[in-house]
Amino acid sequence: MTRDRALRSVVLATPLVWAVAFMFVPYLIIFTYSFWLKQYPTFVPAFQFGNYLQLLVDPQYYQVLLRTAKIAILVALSALAIAYPFAYYLVFKVTSARLRLTLYMAVIAPLWVSYLLRAYIWKTILGSEGVINSFLVWIGILDTPTDIFLYNQFSMVVTLTYIFIPFMVMPIYTALEKIPRNLIEASKDLGVGPFGTLFKVIWPLSLPGVFAGMTFAFCLTFGDFVAPFLVGGPDGVMVANVITSQYGAALNWPLGSALAIVMLIIVLGIIELSDRFERSGRINLA
Repeated sequence: MTRDRALRSVVLATPLVWAVAFMFVPYLIIFTYSFWLKQYPTFVPAFQFGNYLQLLVDPQYYQVLLRTAKIAILVALSALAIAYPFAYYLVFKVTSARLRLTLYMAVIAPLWVSYLLRAYIWKTILGSEGVINSFLVWIGILDTPTDIFLYNQFSMVVTLTYIFIPFMVMPIYTALEKIPRNLIEASKDLGVGPFGTLFKVIWPLSLPGVFAGMTFAFCLTFGDFVAPFLVGGPDGVMVANVITSQYGAALNWPLGSALAIVMLIIVLGIIELSDRFERSGRINLA
């Protein structure tokens, strides 16, 4: 008994120590830095709220937060619009288990490819010498290649939707797969058509997967800084890029830490809000 208890303690202590060492301690350090004072050429320990006040009074910071939230919402909605019909088709229309697995793995497979490579592929596709420009020139719509497809918020939404769509497909697919088929059959027996069954039975029961997928897409987009650097341009600077510049060229770690803490609070708030919606949805369905 003592040996089993010691083994359980070791098993439980390992992830706990990992979380404390690599999550709690770094967050605590960043939180501490956010109260420090910038003093040329570096910064000094202090306890003041000037960094947070600067984020409130300087419009460029809340503008970049709003821009980041806007892009994250667009990515989440775009991924949902693509992932839900695809997951629905896999679960309810594909009868072959082998074909279903093949199509599912085709969506998941890009996760095994380098993130940087996936982002750079879209830079190549949307670029002046990319597939879209080459096709438009070939059919005669354009005389010369254009740069309107790249280095803007549109290119960011397209790129990030492609990158994060597996995180939308997986929870929605799981939620749809768990729906009891007898409920769908009962809906049909009562004379409800396919669209009525979709919106009155399938959609409400799949909301936990939808909330989980949108939370994944939003939070991952909100903290992304590679894609804005590759395809965003000046109009696509996001909060993570500003934090990177504060820790890098600006050498203003206190302000960067304050912005990171604000970003963390927003992400945690979104996760908590999503969890509340998911739980309330389950209660209502029950």
